[in-house]
Amino acid sequence: MAFKVPRGTQDILPEQTPKWQKIESVLRELARVYRYKEIRTPIFEHTELFQRSVGDTTDIVQKEMYTFEDRGGRSLTLRPEGTASTVRAYVEHKMYGAPEQPVKLSYMGPMFRYERQQAGRYRQFVQFGVEAIGSADPAIDAEIISFAMDIYQTLGLKDLKLVINSLGDKETRDAHRTALINHFKPSIHEFCDDCKNRLEKNPLRILDCKVDREHPLMETAPKLTDYLTPPSKEYFDQVKKYLDVLGIEYEVDPNLVRGLDYYNHTAFEIMSTAEGFGAITTLCGGGRYNGLVEEIGGPSVPGIGFALSIERLLLALEAEGVELEVNDGLDAYIVALGDEAKLKAVELISSFRLKGISADMDYMMRKMKAQMKSADRLQAKFVVIIGEEELEEGIVVVKHMETGNQEKVQINEIVNFLKQQLS
Repeated sequence: MAFKVPRGTQDILPEQTPKWQKIESVLRELARVYRYKEIRTPIFEHTELFQRSVGDTTDIVQKEMYTFEDRGGRSLTLRPEGTASTVRAYVEHKMYGAPEQPVKLSYMGPMFRYERQQAGRYRQFVQFGVEAIGSADPAIDAEIISFAMDIYQTLGLKDLKLVINSLGDKETRDAHRTALINHFKPSIHEFCDDCKNRLEKNPLRILDCKVDREHPLMETAPKLTDYLTPPSKEYFDQVKKYLDVLGIEYEVDPNLVRGLDYYNHTAFEIMSTAEGFGAITTLCGGGRYNGLVEEIGGPSVPGIGFALSIERLLLALEAEGVELEVNDGLDAYIVALGDEAKLKAVELISSFRLKGISADMDYMMRKMKAQMKSADRLQAKFVVIIGEEELEEGIVVVKHMETGNQEKVQINEIVNFLKQQLS
């Protein structure tokens, strides 16, 4: 039987990993600059955590979660997103008592959703996200959005569009909920079964339906921004003012609701406008989730965050033709000719690596010509040649692969020579 990777997953091969490592290093460096410290949570959690936080009427909970029962009869779920786990850890470890507030956290790791595989969308995907928990200041909303935009711009993307909306407070959403029910109810028989179930439970989710998105009633549905209470409107205006100060361009979209129940007030998405990127243009999404900490057993503490898929980020880079600068070259390749030279080569390669010089050598017992070809394929900067004559003289021959120049170097000086040349 020939085994293949499970549907909706992928192998990231050695020739691809340098790009991933480059992106990961940029993400970690920006998290350091913005002061969002890394948190690492389990890959699976108790199922109820996601039912309570994400929302039991969402597509994620109803259709996409990988849920299983362990040997103790407990229902566990592979995490479909990172906010719920992060907030759970925040509550469990009483991070709301930390002297520095808000608590700023970042995470990166695999998430799991059972959905149809598409370009840049997998059932196991890698997500980077940040959360700022403890502040109701609209300035932190602007910081979160600025952080997200910084990621894409630092990596060289230009074809971007930021879309924002306000989901308002509880009073706002209650009034909007009633208006949505009255709007959809007379024609709800024309909608899918999911929408029918959501009408009374959570009509806002109808606006996020992928099946009925082209239905005429979607276009004429009551807009949440028309029901904003004065405090909600003032909050949203403040967020926009901060974005203006930061010089961040944005577009207000009253139909942007996001796919998770915990969002309120500010919601946003960053989209790719690159030609040929694909039908699903969203690269990143986030928003405010005041009330979520309280929902899963903590105090009444506000929060905001965002998350992005690294797979979709790579797709956007490809669509814009952005080549990441990755250092995957080899500093030195040792060509050894003869058994005694091979012994010396093993000793030398160890001394190179101890000094931070990336090095490799032949382990296939090939002749010199084949070893030189191998060095060329590996993009070695220098080739260190050692044979019987060189051993007798106590030297090695060093070839600079870019220029083709060769020179003799004393064996006991080769490490310092290479360090100097590489610097």
